[in-house]
Amino acid sequence: MAIRFNNRYSETFKVPDPYISKTAARVMSLADPERKMSKSDANENAFISMDDTPEIILKKFKRAVTDSDNRVVFSEEKKGISNLLTIYTAFTGKTIEEAEKEFDGKGYGDFKTAVAESVIEAIEPIRQEKNRLLLNKDYLDDVLKNGAERAERIAYKTLSKVYRKVGLVPRKRG
Repeated sequence: MAIRFNNRYSETFKVPDPYISKTAARVMSLADPERKMSKSDANENAFISMDDTPEIILKKFKRAVTDSDNRVVFSEEKKGISNLLTIYTAFTGKTIEEAEKEFDGKGYGDFKTAVAESVIEAIEPIRQEKNRLLLNKDYLDDVLKNGAERAERIAYKTLSKVYRKVGLVPRKRG
């Protein structure tokens, strides 16, 4: 909609550039690597929540569906391992090939622990900060109030431009 408006009336709305990770664009369920990971999955072991503690995250990865082969390689036949490799490389910045070499000759236990630890390292500081902020209601109320006022100022400017460009009289701010 923003692109259409900008094309017709000139640049008005900022259209964000999407960032879609090439390696982790689609993360699959830990319980069923044939299905996309979803927080609405009835099986809580199928996904990682931002509220999960490090202990819970480790348990979920330890229970992740794999196969009995015990080789850490990315392949269509090894959907569970390929999914875990995708997650691992997304959180470590390593390539699939580097990760395969790192776990060559090691078992799934070591691999699953490393995947869990990479996720925990990224998520745990965020979870802790969220919990800290939730304890300070006055601060959160101020952030919400200030954010709403700033959003209203920005929206008013943008809406005024839109009204003028489409031939309407901008409404008074109030």
